[in-house]
Amino acid sequence: LAMLHKVYNTTEYIKKRIGDFEPEIGIILGTGLGGLVTDIEVEHKLMYSNIPDFPISTLEFHSGKLIFGRLAGKKVVAMQGRFHHYEGYDMKQITFPVRVMKLLGIKTLFVSNASGALNPDYRKGDLMVIEDHINLQHDNPLRGRNFDELGPRFPDMSEPYDRNLIGLALDAAKKHNITCHKGVYVSVAGPNLETRAEYRFLRIIGGDAVGMSTVPEVIVANHMQLPVFAVSVLTDEGFPETLKPVSLEEIIKTASEAEPKMTLILKEIIASIA
Repeated sequence: LAMLHKVYNTTEYIKKRIGDFEPEIGIILGTGLGGLVTDIEVEHKLMYSNIPDFPISTLEFHSGKLIFGRLAGKKVVAMQGRFHHYEGYDMKQITFPVRVMKLLGIKTLFVSNASGALNPDYRKGDLMVIEDHINLQHDNPLRGRNFDELGPRFPDMSEPYDRNLIGLALDAAKKHNITCHKGVYVSVAGPNLETRAEYRFLRIIGGDAVGMSTVPEVIVANHMQLPVFAVSVLTDEGFPETLKPVSLEEIIKTASEAEPKMTLILKEIIASIA
């Protein structure tokens, strides 16, 4: 019961701080992708460190703020900084904010991440809308007791990413002449990048991109019947034959350069949601 109590407790704390503001859309911003926040007409900002039971981002490039405001005419709550299993968090902590955002009123969840290209037709700096995923994380956020008020014991995962939102994103990309693929995201534990053999394996099993996040949050969103849209910014190329060392600085630089394209697509989709 502790987890359930924490979710309700944290939600109540946030509601007291934001008054009658009720977000319609939740946004999780990935590595190097916090720039979207500059487009939000901010009404409230809460530091993770001040929110009871909220995890705190340990990465220096994740700023750790919950931002409430308007984007493309809609009320949004954006997580500037997310959590990863490799930081030492368990899956329930990583997905805790998704449960809180749902109880705050969101109807749709948008997720972004920086990931490595596996598909040889993709290039560094391209975008990939996620249409499906393969979960290679060590654990599952739904392990343990199920709370029926949050979702069913065995949630269906036949369509984890909303087809309508995927269609809107691809239309927006075409309209603005942005290179945007549609593919399968493989989620691994990290924090090391992959070996040549691992990249080869991930491609063989059907992956188009690989990263260290997103899937836990998507599982919990599906558990709570929350439609999801997710997009990867491809920050490096995991092609075994031509693999070169890559630094975190390069990954963040590529993510930052591609971020305006992702922001443009997200704003278009958000504007067109009824």
